[in-house]
Amino acid sequence: MITAFGRFIAMLAGDPLADRSVPPTGYTARLTLFTSGAMAFLAVFALALSLATGRLADRWSAELARTSTLRISAPADQLDAQQAAAIKLLETTPGVASARALSTEEQQELLEPWFGPDIPIASLPIPRLIEIIEEGEGYDPTGLRARLQAEVPGAILDDHTRWREPLIDAAGRLRLLAVTAILLIVAAMGAMITLAAQAALSANAQVIRVMRLVGARDLYIAGAFVRRFTIRAFAGAAAGSIVGMLAVLLLPSTEVAGGFLTGLGFQGAGWFAPLCIPVLAAVVAFFATRAAALRTLRTQS
Repeated sequence: MITAFGRFIAMLAGDPLADRSVPPTGYTARLTLFTSGAMAFLAVFALALSLATGRLADRWSAELARTSTLRISAPADQLDAQQAAAIKLLETTPGVASARALSTEEQQELLEPWFGPDIPIASLPIPRLIEIIEEGEGYDPTGLRARLQAEVPGAILDDHTRWREPLIDAAGRLRLLAVTAILLIVAAMGAMITLAAQAALSANAQVIRVMRLVGARDLYIAGAFVRRFTIRAFAGAAAGSIVGMLAVLLLPSTEVAGGFLTGLGFQGAGWFAPLCIPVLAAVVAFFATRAAALRTLRTQS
């Protein structure tokens, strides 16, 4: 382990003679820095969106998992009696913390987005709605439906299962989409760094020939390119990650955004996640440059 760490330090320190084969400036250096920075910036946002959408879907799923709705459809002269019977039954059901009938105003607010604010709800045969709040492990929906069917024939229980499952599925797909986006970003970064390394090797073919004449081996020459491009990729990705984190931090708050950007960004320990991006960029640059350098050097021999 100590030997591996020593080799890593030696690679970062570099060799002045080998470094002469790598241009310290020029379009390849700028391309590596810009590509690493831009891809890191995009990766920060992909990571932020992944975490935010995952939290939002998980929260919605958790909220729906603790509530249920009981709908009572019956003749107008039986609604009050069936509503009272349903509430009495729910109050004696294990796992139910509370049961409350929604008021006319609350039902009108639920229907307003679809039918407008002027809907005459009092004169329409709208079912009664009862909100059920669960506690502990929750209630047994199969047993509750059987009791409702016997005592409140007009009641229909909706335990929000059909709402929870799509949200959980959406959260999983969003996380998969974010991982795919990050993998594509990493692949694009590796491809651009490979092209930059090949261009640098081709532009310095004469210097490399001279180094070979004095006894330099391909691994020695490739090490200089690997070192320079790894450090450049790390520096560019670090700058891009910092800018991306600042951009996420400066996003409008939930109140200003009207709820559209609810939870967007990083929370708690999630702020440490973007710090892995520069390290990942350096690893990608290391292997991409090493492969490109050895392959190009073989063709130049």
